[in-house]
Order: sequence, then C-alpha cells, then structure tokens
Amino acid sequence: MPVTTQAATAAPAPAPVPAGPAPVPATASPGPARPRPPARPRPRVLLVGTATAVTALLLLVAVGTLLHQPLLIPPLAASMALVAGAPDLPLSQPRSVVGGQLLSALTGFAVLAVAGPGLWGAAVAGGLALGVMMCARTPHSPAAATAVIVALQAPHFWSFIGLLALASLLLVAVGLAGARATGRTYPAYWF
Repeated sequence: MPVTTQAATAAPAPAPVPAGPAPVPATASPGPARPRPPARPRPRVLLVGTATAVTALLLLVAVGTLLHQPLLIPPLAASMALVAGAPDLPLSQPRSVVGGQLLSALTGFAVLAVAGPGLWGAAVAGGLALGVMMCARTPHSPAAATAVIVALQAPHFWSFIGLLALASLLLVAVGLAGARATGRTYPAYWF
C-alpha cells in the first residue's frame, strides 16, 4: 500500500534584510593589522643615539674647519639620523651610506656634464640617483639630495668626492661607536 504524505505547498517568508553593510561573521578575521608607530626608544638608546648624531655632525664641522672646507652638508645630517636612529635599516648600513653618497655624487656630476648647473638638471640628477642606487643595491635616500647639490652648485670633482668619502666614513665610524655604547648591533652587514 502506498504511503501518502501531505506536502506543504507554502514556502517560508524570507527574513527581512537589514539596512547598511552586511554584518561580519564573528569567525571572520578583521583583515590585515594596521601599521603602528614605532615603540618609544629606551631612555639610554634615545640619549646615546642623539649624542651620537650630535657628535658625528660636530666632528664633520671640526674636520671641515681644519681643512678649510665645508664638510657638513644637509644630506649628511640626514644620513647620520638614519645611522644613529635606525641602525638596523638597509638604508643605514655602511654599504648604503658610503656607496649611496658616492654613487649619487657621481650621478650628479654626470648630469652636470651633460646639462650644466641648474634646477632642471638637479631634478634629473636627484631622480637618476635613486635608480643608480637601486641598481647598485645601495639604497640611501639622503644621498639623492647629494646629487641635487652637485647638479646645482657644480663643485670641484676631486675635492667634493674626497671630502664626501671622508665624511661618509666618519659617520659610519661614529655610528659604530654609538651602537657599541647602547649594545645595539651596527652594522648588520658591511658590503
């Protein structure tokens, strides 16, 4: 004997749709974490880092005074801020500080030879310096400003290159001493 069942012919009414965005299920992750500002440095790291930067820049002034040449230029102050304040970054490593500064200066001199001194050439030199540093794996953002200075001021080649090399090496040496005083590791690599 066949079994008969009575089927419901009416479908249930759909649930009302709330206005606004759909609720996020409790099990879904909220997405990638937003970056946070860096942690406050320990007082000793803050004091020694600041003292290291001041010492290095005063040393540049002192050596420049002895040589009767300006040794402190703005990009070197920015370089020292990286070395003393963020010694773990690739931008702060000796390869990048010395290599980036020298390659950027050479880029500035190359543009200067083609375009002569001026704002247009300086803009090209600053941009090209970034590409040269990237190709050489010596990223150092303050050095792009060195290329701009060269293209604007047309300094004497050998004098500028020699003084820039000396200044860059002094920054690395003072950064090394400052890192030792705080127990930080600098450099992470040399070359």
